[in-house]
Order: sequence, then C-alpha cells, then structure tokens
Amino acid sequence: MTRGSNDEVIVIGGGVIGLTTAVVLAESGRRVRVWTRDPVERTTSAVAGALWWPYHIEPVASARAWALRSLEVYEELAERPGATGVRLVDGVLGETALDDVAGWASARLPGLRASTADEYAGTGVRARLPLVDMAAYLPWLRGRLLRAGGSVEERTVSELAEADAPVVVNCTGLGARELVPDPAVRPVRGQLVVVENPGVDSWLVSTDPAGEMAYLFPQPGRLLLGGTAQDDVWSTEPDPAVAAAIVRRCSALRPEIAGARVLEHRVGLRPVREAVRLERASLPDGRVLVHHYGHGGAGVTVAWGCAEEAAALAAASR
Repeated sequence: MTRGSNDEVIVIGGGVIGLTTAVVLAESGRRVRVWTRDPVERTTSAVAGALWWPYHIEPVASARAWALRSLEVYEELAERPGATGVRLVDGVLGETALDDVAGWASARLPGLRASTADEYAGTGVRARLPLVDMAAYLPWLRGRLLRAGGSVEERTVSELAEADAPVVVNCTGLGARELVPDPAVRPVRGQLVVVENPGVDSWLVSTDPAGEMAYLFPQPGRLLLGGTAQDDVWSTEPDPAVAAAIVRRCSALRPEIAGARVLEHRVGLRPVREAVRLERASLPDGRVLVHHYGHGGAGVTVAWGCAEEAAALAAASR
C-alpha cells in the first residue's frame, strides 16, 4: 500500500545523518518530514567532538570517499562560521605517520605535513581540518531543512512501518538495533569534559602507550576534552573517575588545562557497526525503505557524502 504523495519521504532519526539526508532530499525537490525521538539538540550527534576525520567507521574505502565529499561542503560552510558553526582549525593527529594518510588525503589537504617536535612530542601529522561546533551546527542544519520546505517532528517510532510515506529512510543510529532489529549495531561509549578555554587555539588528538585516548577541541567559549571509546557500554551517566582521567591526560599534553574550570560533562553512544548499512530494501507492504545507519564515530565526517548516496537510493523509487 502506498501512502502519501509520491514525492514524500519520511526520514526517521534527527541526528546529523538524518538531518543531512533530509536536507539533500528536500533540496532535490522531495517533500521531507523528519521524525526524531529526541530534540535535535539532544541527539547523540550533539555530544560529538566533531573534528572531520574518518574514525571508527567501515568500509574504509567508502568512508574516505564520503569524507572527501563532505570536506568540500564543510570548506564552503567554514566561510560563514558564525552562522554554521563550522571552522577550519589547525591541529595535530598524534600517533599518525604522514605515509599512512598521504595516499588518500594529501591531494585534498595541501597543508598536510609531519608535525614538528615543538608541536607534538611523538609521531604526528599537522593538518587544517573542519572542526564543527555542534551546538550551532545542528540548529543551522535544521533551519536549512525548514527553508527547503521540510519539517521536523518529535515522535517515537516503535516500528518502521508506522511512517506514512511512500519512501522511508532509516537514520536511527543505535536505535536501529531494536527498531530493525539489527544486533550488529552496538554502542561505543564516549565521554568528554567541557572546560573554560585557557587559551588553546589548536586541536590535538593523542593516544598513549596504554591505548588511552586524549583529545582537545577548541570551540567558541569553551574547550572540549576527551575521551573514551568503551565497547558495548550503555551508560550515559558521566563517570567522575573517567572525567578526572580525561582531564589528567589532556593536562599532560597542555599543562594550562589543569586549572581550567569544568563547565559540563557529556556522554554519547557511538552507533558502531562492522560496516555502515546503506542500502535499499522494502517495508512489508512494498514501500521503499532505505537503511542509512552505523556510522560509528564518523557521522559528522561522512554525513554529506553518505546523504547524497542515500538520497540517490530514495530517488530511484520514483
């Protein structure tokens, strides 16, 4: 049974993947409604540190292609940082050799180079990358969707067939584990600490010999400190011991952080899967269903490239 206008699409999920997919569809002329369980500002995407770089995502070749397409968009958006929340910021990827990234990234990142000893004590790569302030970016993205004629509705969905449109796009992230159901989707818990910025103007990502991660991302008026990657942990409550360890690791990299006042604690569950599920399927009544989830910690990084592919799958239904 077909319901709604032939041009109508419902996107389930209001995180960065769902909103970006909805924007691409709406700007191509489709009538788009987004159904989201949580307000846009309270989705998992709102917790993201949001540095552009493929992280915790498979398949690698596709992720790099999606990321490079998304890079083009973010570079344009960075021309209006006050409106979009997107800036191009210099920083260092620690424990990364130039040869490891030169093959796929150097052509699009001409300033990519090995970091100096003054910039980072270990092996690292210096790059100028998009850094996204999600507190500004998600509302801007929602506004872009509304300007294109789309809508956003807060609504909890218990089964995909509830969506009353000829085409349904499933961008539910970790929610797909129960909704599809797809047990291959699992959480990787990330915790970060938000502090007053003591003057840090470049980002840094580092991993110590024990495998513990540390990152610092300067955002307007604050500094984001991370982080963790705890497999199959569902708790969204900040752990004070974990927070203290994050501050300790980051302070070892930049001593001025040690006395910074803590503003907030955040926890997000990355929707990790052995590979992103981006494919066309059918609902029980024959309507088109496009699955688009499982982006791990790289949803922001690949969003635009992925969204265009998902929109193409949805358009094939016409």
